[in-house]
Amino acid sequence: MRILETILYAEDLVAAQRFYTDVLGLEVISFDPNRDLFLRLEDSVLILFKASKTIVNDAGVPPHGMTGIGHVAFRANADELESWKDKLEAVGVPIIQERTWGNGSRSIYFNDPAGNVLEFAEPHLWFR
Repeated sequence: MRILETILYAEDLVAAQRFYTDVLGLEVISFDPNRDLFLRLEDSVLILFKASKTIVNDAGVPPHGMTGIGHVAFRANADELESWKDKLEAVGVPIIQERTWGNGSRSIYFNDPAGNVLEFAEPHLWFR
């Protein structure tokens, strides 16, 4: 089993689109600034929905949404982790926490414009 799509929520999808494409380099699949942003991550999709719109039963799928801060961790090996850290700092995205876990794997945490907590983590955090 694999995850096909992951969802975060953001009310300002224009700011989200700029961040996820310009900073993280993700490819836009589909973008409706009033409702949703679909982004390609290799063989999966990251979707950002405007929660105030997805709680309305008008899209042919069950209404859903959440309030508060979401979280997604992206996979990065040790070299990629350092590169991401440098890139984020260079474009003014602060690293809010760096962590070395008990098994020696490392993570960096940062926020998207909606306040969601994003993470780059070495894959051996979960898989040896």
